[in-house]
Amino acid sequence: MGLNIALAGNPNCGKTTMFNDLTGANQYVGNWPGVTVEKKEGKYKGDKSITVTDLPGVYSLSPYSPEEIVTRDYLLSGAPDVVVNLVDATNLERNLYLTTQIINLGVPVVVALNMMDLVEKNGDKIDAAKLSQKIGCPIVETTALRGRGMEDLMNTAIEAAKKHQLPASTMRFTNDVEEALGKIIDILGSRVKGDQARWFAIKLFEGEQMTIDGLGLSAGDLSKIAAIREAVENDEDDDAESIITDERYGIITDVADECVKKSTKGMTTTQKIDRVVTNRILGLPIFVVIMFLVYYISVSTVGTYVTDWANDGLFGDGWLYTGTEQYEADAEEYEGYQAQIDAYLEAAEEDGLDVEGFTAAIEAEEPTVEDEEAIENFMYAADSAGIVGELEVEDEDTGAVSIERVDSAAFAAALEQEEPDPADYGFYHVGVPVVVGGWLEAIDAAPWVQSLILDGIIAGVGAVIGFIPQLIVLFILLGILEGCGYMARVAFIMDRIFRRFGLSGKSFIPMLIASGCGVPAVMATKTIENEKDRRMTIMTTTMIPCGAKLPIIALVFGALAGGDYEDTWWVGPVFYFLGLAAIIISCIMLRKFKAFAGEPAPFIMELPQYHLPTVKNVLLSMWERVKSYAVKAGTIIFLSSMVIWFLMNFGMYDGQFGLLDPEVDDYIQYSLIAGLGNLLAWIFAPLGFGSWEATVTSITGLVAKENVIATVGIITSLGEVGETDPTLWSSFAAMLGGSSVAVMAFCAFNLLCAPCFAAIGTIRRQMMSAKWTWAAIGYMTVFGWCVGLLIYQLGGLITGEVAFGPFTILALVVLAGMLFLLFRPAPKEKGVKMAKTAENAA
Repeated sequence: MGLNIALAGNPNCGKTTMFNDLTGANQYVGNWPGVTVEKKEGKYKGDKSITVTDLPGVYSLSPYSPEEIVTRDYLLSGAPDVVVNLVDATNLERNLYLTTQIINLGVPVVVALNMMDLVEKNGDKIDAAKLSQKIGCPIVETTALRGRGMEDLMNTAIEAAKKHQLPASTMRFTNDVEEALGKIIDILGSRVKGDQARWFAIKLFEGEQMTIDGLGLSAGDLSKIAAIREAVENDEDDDAESIITDERYGIITDVADECVKKSTKGMTTTQKIDRVVTNRILGLPIFVVIMFLVYYISVSTVGTYVTDWANDGLFGDGWLYTGTEQYEADAEEYEGYQAQIDAYLEAAEEDGLDVEGFTAAIEAEEPTVEDEEAIENFMYAADSAGIVGELEVEDEDTGAVSIERVDSAAFAAALEQEEPDPADYGFYHVGVPVVVGGWLEAIDAAPWVQSLILDGIIAGVGAVIGFIPQLIVLFILLGILEGCGYMARVAFIMDRIFRRFGLSGKSFIPMLIASGCGVPAVMATKTIENEKDRRMTIMTTTMIPCGAKLPIIALVFGALAGGDYEDTWWVGPVFYFLGLAAIIISCIMLRKFKAFAGEPAPFIMELPQYHLPTVKNVLLSMWERVKSYAVKAGTIIFLSSMVIWFLMNFGMYDGQFGLLDPEVDDYIQYSLIAGLGNLLAWIFAPLGFGSWEATVTSITGLVAKENVIATVGIITSLGEVGETDPTLWSSFAAMLGGSSVAVMAFCAFNLLCAPCFAAIGTIRRQMMSAKWTWAAIGYMTVFGWCVGLLIYQLGGLITGEVAFGPFTILALVVLAGMLFLLFRPAPKEKGVKMAKTAENAA
């Protein structure tokens, strides 16, 4: 029969890292509480009959938080054959508090002194043999991050489990407390196991209700125990729980003094760095600069270059790797000829010539005799009429604009020019749409099948997958910050700020996780004991841009850039901090309602020492986040793209419902999706994107935020914009009328409104209330709409893009309402009011 080994310890002590090393699993590793909320199991690599369980990180076994309850219940269940108690050797006194509880559970215990490499680096020394004697169980020195001591640890744990070697600690409380515990053990008698009697006696002495309820003691026994407790409390002039806490720390201090020798060489590297990055004045500006750099690198530099390759090369026409300079020069020259053709045809159309017939004839793949006659007749008529087109040409060096005249000879010469083929210039690969399109034509697939695959699935899924390179860069950078220990400091820094606005640092931890995905972020709110804080965190945490929202930011960045990246480098970082600002503003406003009034819960967190993260952990954290994005692209986005294509290609035309003919002018206006968009467009008109296309894009984003990009990709691939400017960015900008403030308002609404269906489902499970779930969805959506309104109406008024009107007045009213909620006094909790009343009466 196999063995069960439980890993238990404080947050940040290295449990999940050790679990991954022992089992070969790829669990996510983070430097804050709540990363492991439920226990996780895996098979030991060295012996598949051994099961290793990674328990949530806890500071004690008091049943106050979900993690403590999960850990405590499992350890008391009898399931583990041995407990490996990981202790952060750099912070021994804090970690040994949990150890003093675990050794009383009646289960074999092996202590892993983890992070010994940092202890040695700091110049400290720990007498492991003496510490083992004091605690009464084996101790093994380990460094989980480097895999050091793992084999010795497992061998020791297996031996302890097989021998059922229980701890034999010499640590004892003061005489009066020990005497009280002995009396309680006598009262318990045989109702508990002998090796767990001390545990239950301590819990009964503390008056812990969960233990009292679980044991079902008689009123007489409870009365005797209460008398014993009260006698000690009177002697010590303190409550029983505080007495036990003081006793434990007193013992731990004595043990540490005997077993640990601290270095006298001064401050450690971690302490020196923390003096700067956690400084009250410098801490926040440093965080702002770092996050600006993270998003700047991800969206504006490295990430953009690779995403361009994915969008234009992999899911576009193709990508040229060599000979690009010559190709770009020839392509620019060809575009000049095309501009001459357009100018000449525009002049001919103004003169009343049949330009449409000429264009159709010259674009025919297999010209007929009639086509050739149409071309010849047009050329003769244009030459006879003396048609001359005019074209504005800008000098690249001076910027001066001149007028170039295009006569019939120049027009004929321009028509003779062939579009340069990138394959003739160097190494070139064609894109997926080209390959698939050629295959579909080869098998003579029906036009609607080609449209479904090319314009629906590939355009939708491809637009989403194209942004994966930016996500990879973003999550690698965030993984480095998390792995080195900096993000734990950010939670500490933000606790100071959030506390002023009604939240604690515990609320910022889900927000850090939300940068990857909103689903685990909402789940991480389990660590928040205060119900009001937890609900408020759930209602605001998904406002942080997650991986699925990054492409929306990148889309806006491109739409505003128009090819000029240097002037819009600020877009990515600004929208990240817009999420933070929205959370802070929301918390201040929500605290003004009785449902959320009160003081934030206290925040306690262990700050790990700085260290270089391993490549494996950084790549693992990146993969966990990117994988969920990619899985959505292969499932939800795949199906959504097919649904969107159906809605765009089916509709009512001439009183009949069916497949629309793409050859009909503005056929998409008759589609189901256009009808849906037009029905709801009025809602978004005050935000500057009241077209049915932009409306539908926002609606599909509720299914999955990736759908925003997929929908833009599908819609623009069918619109006229795609022919004149095939880039997704330009098409998106044109969809919103080219207004920069409308683009910003669109992005703000889609970042701040209700999250995707998966996150909404998680909110429902965490809220455990349909009413609160709808309240969260409603608040986020209305708040996002209000922010979009302010950006478009007031921002447009400042830039001159929007004239003063009724919606501007509405925006001012909304702004006044938000300012009122921000600055009005917060209501007092009922308990606080009663306390103050009693104080005044006295």
